[in-house]
Parts: sequence; structure tokens; C-alpha cells
Amino acid sequence: MFACDICGEDGLTEPEMKTHLLIAHLATEPSCPFCSLSGVTYDELTFHVNTAHAEINREHNEMNENSGQMNARHEKKSNLKHSINSPKSKDAETKYELPISPASKRPSAERQSLAAIENNYEKLHSRTKIHSEKCIPCLNGSNSPDMHFNASETKIQAVLYSIPECPFCGQTGASEDLEEHLKQKHANLLETPTKGNSTEKLYECPMCSLICANCQILQEHVELHLQENAFGEEHSQADQEVAKMLQEEEEQYARSEQAVQEKEEFQKLKKQYGLDNSGGYKQQCLQNMHRAVARGKMHPVEFHKRKVEMMESIAFGADDGRTKTSGILRSLYEFYQRDNRNIVYVWLSCETDHFHASVGDKGWGCGYRNFQMMLSSLSRLDVYKDCLKDHLIIPCIPKIQSMIEAAWKNGYDPQGASHFGGKLQNTKAWIGASDIYILLTFLGLKCRIVDFHQPTGPSGTHPRLFEWVKRYYASGNEGAHLPQKVFWTHKPPIYLQHQGHSRTVIGLEERMDGSLCLLIFDPGCMAHEMNKLLSRDATSFNLKIIRRFLGSLKYKQYQTVVVEGILSSEEKNVCQQASKVLVAEKIP
Repeated sequence: MFACDICGEDGLTEPEMKTHLLIAHLATEPSCPFCSLSGVTYDELTFHVNTAHAEINREHNEMNENSGQMNARHEKKSNLKHSINSPKSKDAETKYELPISPASKRPSAERQSLAAIENNYEKLHSRTKIHSEKCIPCLNGSNSPDMHFNASETKIQAVLYSIPECPFCGQTGASEDLEEHLKQKHANLLETPTKGNSTEKLYECPMCSLICANCQILQEHVELHLQENAFGEEHSQADQEVAKMLQEEEEQYARSEQAVQEKEEFQKLKKQYGLDNSGGYKQQCLQNMHRAVARGKMHPVEFHKRKVEMMESIAFGADDGRTKTSGILRSLYEFYQRDNRNIVYVWLSCETDHFHASVGDKGWGCGYRNFQMMLSSLSRLDVYKDCLKDHLIIPCIPKIQSMIEAAWKNGYDPQGASHFGGKLQNTKAWIGASDIYILLTFLGLKCRIVDFHQPTGPSGTHPRLFEWVKRYYASGNEGAHLPQKVFWTHKPPIYLQHQGHSRTVIGLEERMDGSLCLLIFDPGCMAHEMNKLLSRDATSFNLKIIRRFLGSLKYKQYQTVVVEGILSSEEKNVCQQASKVLVAEKIP
């Protein structure tokens, strides 16, 4: 047996169930039998009835079960009557006695209900027999009374069970009248009361604006929201902890990578500045000469000869003179006497020897070579001879390193000593303007550092540096042989330092267009190039290796060291104390 999921009708066979669905539900628009819901599909209507009207549907099913039991009894009685009245053969007729219980054993209400159903059944059954001449079995040519009666019986049940009735009070009527009856009489029993008929207060959810019928439902609904939020907060907190852990791991990995990178860069810097304990002047000189012999650029005999000379030079502390070029300032003075086109004035320092880098200090010895140039000039000036009487011979690079170490041991520049670890010998350490200043001060010479810490002209140029050099050489012309054109002064050259390299300024040109040009000795220029300046046939083209115009000096910072006299004992002590924190004169 089947039961209808929409209206709750049960006790139906499969053909009866199909007829019931066709007539009661599918032939018209599906609508809820308990409220005004309509315009939905069959599945949606079934879900609505089972959820929204579960209590009402249960009561209705119980009523239908009782009615179904009575209908089953009536159907059994009718079948028995039909069996009695139907002839089984032409010769014999069998009669059966109905097994009906005595009336005294039935409840009065059941007897009345059963009597009413029997009366309705008899009326519908007789009416169906009158209009059943064109039923489907008869049209198909079948004269079987059983088939005809079963078809009529199905139609009777369809008519009987298709009459809508109120699920609360049992009132029957048309669908429209029954809907209005439900809205008017039983609105308080529905979960979706109609406007104007309900006096109950509606409650709105403060979190999602859902309308609830009572405060209890609203409370349960809000608690669900709070549970979801608590669950979300727990997940959010767990996600934050995981994110924090991942971030800490990334930061730790980044720190480790940065530490490794910094260590590698520090090692590169140490190697670049000669602090990687790879040996000093002597070791580099021997390595390069061995390499030259292996490549066939040097004969073994020459190798041993130069090795002996190098060892003697280091032992005596004097430069071997292989990289020195002398007499260049006199040749320049004579050149400007012959050719001074486009030049208004020329200032030259006193005679200075040029020293270039050798195989032992190539790549790191420029500071030491510039000190040799300055010392060669100072030793020629009478005012400095007494102060430098112990250093009239130009020292070799290892000797200069030992002289700086001696200055550190005497308390000069403790910060510089700490930077180099108190050791320069047997290293390839670079030295700069501060180290030259400390060494000259240690020798008793009055000098100062001037720091051009930022560009003062367009395109990163330093016009203030050129003007400062001009004032230095132009102040006092007592040493000039030709006061109107060329000034060959008695001033020592200027040490010029910038990032990664240093050079020596030995003069300056002032041109007719007002521009200035520095004359510079560069330790990077080899002896065979400088020797071209010694020739009487030298031209302006040969001077390109020493000329530096404003546009060619574009480093961010330049520092100069200039010697201005001799220190007294008191001044030397003051300079020693001041060297603990070196302070340079800044321009601008």
C-alpha cells in the first residue's frame, strides 16, 4: 500500500496512487493543503509539508489511518457481496454468509462512521454503474464483470479521496474556500501567519535580519551565529599562529642568508683591500715574476737578478728606483715656455719624481706611491730637509708600512690602528688620506685634510676643488721665474684621494675661456708613458696623460692632504692627541 507525501492520504494501491496524484495534485498547480504556499515544484512542496507542517501532517495521517481501516472493512464487505451476487456457473450458485461482527461489539461512533461511508459508497457505486457504459474495458471489447467493476471502483475511490478537507477541523469544500477558511479560522496554527490576521510580535535577527516568529526561535538562531563565530575565531587564531610561525621561519632564513652574504662580501672586501692574509709586497712580487717566467715573458736569469735586488731593497728599506721617473717638472716648465696657446696662467709645484706601481704592489699600492712622490718633493725643499734628514732616501713600500705601524705604536690614530689590526707589513692593505696625514704628522710636518664631501657643480662636478687648488698654488709668487705666465713655485704637491684610487696634483692651468685644468701624476701611468714628457719634442697631445678637466673628476667625494710647514714639539703633541679623533676641514 502507498501513502501520498503531499496530503497524507494512505492505503492506496499503485493504480490508485497514480490516479490520486493525477487528479488531486498534478492536474492543478501544486499548493500546500495546510497554508497558502503555491507555485512550487512537487519535491519542494513535499519538503515543505514534511518540515513546516510536521505536527499537523502527523495528526492528519492518524485520521487517515482510522478512515482507511474503516474503508478497508467496507471494501472487504463489498467484495464479499460482489462475490455472492456474481454467478460462478450456469448450474450452481454458491452463497456465503458475511462475517460481520455483532453491532453490540462495535463502538457507537465507529458504527455511525461506517454507516455513513457505506451510504456514500452505495450512492457513488450506483452512479458509476449508470455512467460506466463507455469505460475503457468495455470499449476494448471486454465483457468481464470483474474488470468493469474494478475500473468503476477505482473511479469511485478517486472521486471520494479527491475532495479537499480542512486538516484541523475536517471541513470540506473547494480549494479556494478551504484556503480562506485556513487563513481565517486556523491562522494561529500556521508558522507563516498572514498580514492583518496575526497579532503576534515578529523578531528580527540582529546579525542576518532573519524574521522569527517568537523569541525562543530567535535565541536558538542567534546562538547558532555565535557558535559559527566562535568556530571561525578558533580557526582564525590557529591560522594566525601558523602564519606567525611561517613568518618567523622566513625571517630566520632571511637572516641566515643575509649573514652568509655579508660574510662573503666581507671576505671580498678584505681581499680587495689586502686584508685576507694572502701576503704583501714581497709575496706578490715573487708570484708575478714566477708567472712571467712560466709564460716566457721573463728569462730565469732576469728573475733571479730582480729577486736579489728586491730582497736588498726590502732589507735596506729603500726603493729600488725601477718605477721612478725624474725631471718631469722641469720639462713641463720648458714646454709652457715654448707653447702656451689658450693658456693664461700655469702653476707648477716644486720638482717631484713620478713613481708608478710595480709587480709587487699593482692593484693596491697607489697610496704608498703617492707618498713617495710627496716625499721626493719635500726632500728637495730646504725648509723640510732638517725635519726629513733621516728619510732623504725614498723608502720602499714595506718600509712605509713599518713607518705607519710605528706611528700607531706612538699613539697616533688609534682608530686606524684598530681598523688594520695594528699591522700593515706583509699585507696588501690600502691606505688613504688619513693614513698619509698620520704619517706626515709623525714625521713632524704640519699638514691638514680638506674634505670635498659633495659635488658643488652641475653633473656631479667639483668646481670648488679646482678653485681651492688654484688659491693654494697662487698664494705667494716668490718662487716664480716668470711672474706673468708660468709660475714654478716652491710648494709641495697635493695628495688627492677618491674612492678606490689616489693621485698627486703637481700643478694647475688657467685657460683663456676661464676653465681650470689640474696637472696630475697618476701611479697607474707607466714609466714609458711618462718618459714622453721628458722629450723636447713633446706636444700638447703628450700632456693628455696628466691633464684633468672639471668634467673628468665626478666622484662623489674627494679628500686632499697638503703640507704647510713644520711642527714644533708642542704642536706635535697636540696633533698626536687630536689624531685620536681625526677631523677634516669640509668644503662646502
